[in-house]
Amino acid sequence: MTPDPSPLFQPLTLPNRSVLPNRLCKAAMEENLAVQPGQYPGEKLFSLYRQWAAGGVGLILSGNIMVDPSALTGPGGVVLQKGTDLAPFRKWAEIGKAGGGQFWLQISHPGRQLYKSLGEVAVSPSGVELNLGKFSSLFAPVRTLEVQEIEAIITRFADTAQAAEEAGFDGVQIHGAHGYLISQFLSPLTNQRSDEWGGSLENRARFLLRIVEAVRQRVKLSFGVAIKLNSADFQRGGFAFEDARQLVQWLNGYGLDFVELSGGSYESPAMQGNPQEGSTGAREAYFITFARDIAKVADMPIMVTGGITRLEVAEAALAHDAQGFGVELLGIARAMAADPMLPQHWREGLNADVTLPEAGFDNPTLKGLATMALTKQQITKMAKGKPPGDGGSAIVALLADQWRAARRARNYRAWRAG
Repeated sequence: MTPDPSPLFQPLTLPNRSVLPNRLCKAAMEENLAVQPGQYPGEKLFSLYRQWAAGGVGLILSGNIMVDPSALTGPGGVVLQKGTDLAPFRKWAEIGKAGGGQFWLQISHPGRQLYKSLGEVAVSPSGVELNLGKFSSLFAPVRTLEVQEIEAIITRFADTAQAAEEAGFDGVQIHGAHGYLISQFLSPLTNQRSDEWGGSLENRARFLLRIVEAVRQRVKLSFGVAIKLNSADFQRGGFAFEDARQLVQWLNGYGLDFVELSGGSYESPAMQGNPQEGSTGAREAYFITFARDIAKVADMPIMVTGGITRLEVAEAALAHDAQGFGVELLGIARAMAADPMLPQHWREGLNADVTLPEAGFDNPTLKGLATMALTKQQITKMAKGKPPGDGGSAIVALLADQWRAARRARNYRAWRAG
């Protein structure tokens, strides 16, 4: 058989010696489809991931899997902790790997980015509240973490990784981006501590490095471990590109299989659109420039996610410079909600320019919420075994998402009370 000439469909051997069949990854998206009560995977997630597995992608990353039942990114989030019944997770792992690619869980803690409707108090390094203007009231009150609580959360990440390995997944990705708890420790805007967990970048990075170390000690060397990092927060005075570069250098030697670079947070949602103005080409793959520079100091493969919708842009993103440095993996998120068969279609030269649903609101927070709601509408249809469609009306999608979230939040609160 003649090898596929496209760089997208060349295999990649990871540091743990496992092989991805191609360079495309179904990147993580918020799904909120957990079975309630219990917050575990069920038929909706099974149906959704059957479609993604059938699409021929080399690596599938799940949406947020929560390490703590009191801290969810959304009311329908899946929880995996020590003592969780692994039977539904084993079935999910089998489904996600059925297409020949690998299936990893993205493990996460939201920190202060916790919705008030869940009825919990949020935690963060320094108790700094979210500033989203009139939308700030949607989020829970925030308190500062005690040192023993920090240590307990580190253990929770390791517990979840160990459970993921026992359930048959190929690896875990630790979510350290998008303004979630690890990202809050890294940013001087949200980490104003004066102890060993705050201050210098070395201290602010301690939480992440300890988590990676704890996870690696719990799982086999053949089990994949990766990190998702912000290339920057895109907020004045926040975590900057130079910080990301230094952090990746520190992560060399920690046994990571790749680092995914993205950017932004709830306050500055760069992951949903280019933080800079420019041409159509510049708005796609908008973290590529950062990623190529960081690849020069990284011992592990670099993956980049954000805005890739065109085959032409995807292939160009994998191009290396004259010294051989470049990106090795591409994360595709919203485009794979619009077309779950995208890898196979691109291999066949089809759907080379994916059309994504867009929300036409001026307010950036409202636009971000509506954009996520449109994508969730597509995901919800796929979870019912239907084609994703175009997401429909932004207003209708947003209202439907809010209604589903309210119902799931009631179920979650009842489960926690019990």
